Amino acid sequence: MSMLHKIALTFIKSIGPVTAKNLLAYCGSAENIFSASKKQLLQIPGVGEKTIEAIRGTDALTRAQQELDFVEKHGIDVLFFSDEKYPRRLKNCHDSPILLYAKGTADLNHKRIISIVGTRNATAYGKNLCKELCEILAPYNVLIVSGLAYGIDVATHKECLANNIPTVGVLGHGLDRLYPKIHIATSQQMVLNGGLLTEFPILTNPDRPNFPQRNRIIAGIADATIVVEASIKGGALITAEIANSYNKDVYAFPGRTTDVFSEGCNFLIKTNRAGLINNAYDLIYYLGWDDEIKEKKKDAQITLQLSLTPNEEKVVNALQNGQLSIDELCIRLNIQQSKLSIVILTLEMQGIIVSLPGKIYKLV
Repeated sequence: MSMLHKIALTFIKSIGPVTAKNLLAYCGSAENIFSASKKQLLQIPGVGEKTIEAIRGTDALTRAQQELDFVEKHGIDVLFFSDEKYPRRLKNCHDSPILLYAKGTADLNHKRIISIVGTRNATAYGKNLCKELCEILAPYNVLIVSGLAYGIDVATHKECLANNIPTVGVLGHGLDRLYPKIHIATSQQMVLNGGLLTEFPILTNPDRPNFPQRNRIIAGIADATIVVEASIKGGALITAEIANSYNKDVYAFPGRTTDVFSEGCNFLIKTNRAGLINNAYDLIYYLGWDDEIKEKKKDAQITLQLSLTPNEEKVVNALQNGQLSIDELCIRLNIQQSKLSIVILTLEMQGIIVSLPGKIYKLV
């Protein structure tokens, strides 16, 4: 399909993602939609006179050419619904955008993607939760999505950058501007490890209705949505509600009943709209990531044991179930302490075991 016609399809007034996908399914391509006769279009379920008038009487192709010139000049990726690079998790959502504009290095089909959302009026409690989340999740090869707004969003992006986690900001406007402007420096860093994503073309202002619309991308692109802090009427609750409608996992941190910006989280948990998490380890458990890490460690240990001496292997096997003192190892393995000390020292030097106070040892 012609990129010009793909972009033009998004500029036809009164045609949203659902109708656009319907037109594509019947016409076969974006070009065919613009060249189809009135008779052909009327045969498509849900297409009437007004839709045909919108297709025929629009300056969509002219506007699309302006957009195409901009994205080519600024190195922006245009991801059409049928493209391989289009985020597959989002594609499964019925109202997903027909087209996305992306800038940066992020793989939007990353193995693990979570979204973190919350209030624009983040407290020290919420910011600290963002910090702890990112620090603990850093080794788990995760991509984190948020909305680059004030508060929890930008705190999340900054903590991702500090912990070398790729992070994507979903915007409520085109890529010819950034709102709020105070986050420009952060967004520039994100493009180097993550990126920016939007369904909105250039010349789109960051108007209020755009943000609930962009929230469906934040919810749909991830495996799970985490609400850190939110008031009862916050935009984060809209994102959580959308995620639930997509049958996505939603988790929330509880807060004190007197805290305004925990009221939304407590409501989500109380009404079974979100699972309760106290820390990142709860999230890792619910998503099953810890089991995968344990399997990798187990495989690594099996490989490692192939190069150990018989006595070294005995010590490693004995420590599989927990830490032991040198006296306990002597008794269990029936090895003299003088010989065992040499074995233990060798294993320590290889970084396989570590010494604790009281001559107690455990696997690294």
